[in-house]
Amino acid sequence: MSCLLRDRPASTLEMLTAFGDEALLRAALAFEAMLARAQAEAGLISSVAAETITAACAELPDVDSLAEAAAHAGTLAIPLVALIRERIADPEVAKLVHKGATSQDLADTALMLQAKVGAALVVRDARRLADALAVLAERHAATPMLGRTLLQAAQPITFGLKVAGWLQGVAGALARFERETAAIQLQLGGATGSLAGLDGLAQDVTERLAALLGLPAAETPWHARREGLAGLASSLAILTGAVGKIAGDITLLAQTEVSEAFEPKVAGRGGSSAMAHKRNPTGCQVALSAAIRAPHLAATIVAALPQQHERGLGGWQAEGPVLAELFELTHGAVAAMAVVVEGLDIDTDRMAANLTAARIGADTGESVALVSRTLTAYRKDR
Repeated sequence: MSCLLRDRPASTLEMLTAFGDEALLRAALAFEAMLARAQAEAGLISSVAAETITAACAELPDVDSLAEAAAHAGTLAIPLVALIRERIADPEVAKLVHKGATSQDLADTALMLQAKVGAALVVRDARRLADALAVLAERHAATPMLGRTLLQAAQPITFGLKVAGWLQGVAGALARFERETAAIQLQLGGATGSLAGLDGLAQDVTERLAALLGLPAAETPWHARREGLAGLASSLAILTGAVGKIAGDITLLAQTEVSEAFEPKVAGRGGSSAMAHKRNPTGCQVALSAAIRAPHLAATIVAALPQQHERGLGGWQAEGPVLAELFELTHGAVAAMAVVVEGLDIDTDRMAANLTAARIGADTGESVALVSRTLTAYRKDR
């Protein structure tokens, strides 16, 4: 069972819901219902049969018992399809449930329906974060501060230049992620990816099913061809890393000895159970924790690429929970840092004092021009 006490601090309720049990079941049932409708539209089965199957997919089954049955069967599709058929009085119509499909078609398409929702959440809040960074960079384009390299005092920069770098990292990672969402496609291939069992109407059924589900139709079934998911997973990890970079910098700037930038003050957040004076960077903590976990999750999906023959064993079965966790962590990090950046508390006097104490002068080079160039490029692409 899911554990909100563990999962909620690292993610958002929206994303946890998108990849929750109910969402998975609704996506799986939608696949079966819309498959029947697509087949009826293509003339493969009757419209009456399609409506009967659709009605049998309307009610969510009990999660606990279905989970036990899926664990026993080895896949969700087997007990779910059996349950749908049990709800249909006419045995001839019941036989038409899941016609021409295989367990992996249901599993992959349900995951893609969840990923579509998850991707929209990631894009929405990553854009919110990027927009907040653009505002912050412009506001502090000329604010001088101490540049730091190898964690030591270096030459002067402006705070706007630092933020512009954060913006470029997030915007670039978001653009990469949006390109990789092309992997979010319908999966329909049948037992061996040959589209057998659809009476020569497979192309028509596939296109109609894709339209009904709101997913792009793949050129060919991708049962054992998983590079798209590997790219999607990797782009999530890269975006999380870009957000983690911001969190790491803010955390260092918030150290007592530095005291140049702090997370916004929110009642009940960032305190210590033992030290009342502390102001802990809690949002940064969420992002940094995600940035530690995300690369290894992405590596799991990359490691699953060599899947055997027409459908593999163990590889694609590993992807669902891993991809879900990646979406949850990425959105948790992005949403947390959007709030942090929007309310970032900046002490420009302390920045000036630290710069003066370093005795390295006040030449910030082309910082202002670089900020302007970054913002122009961002707004053009936006």
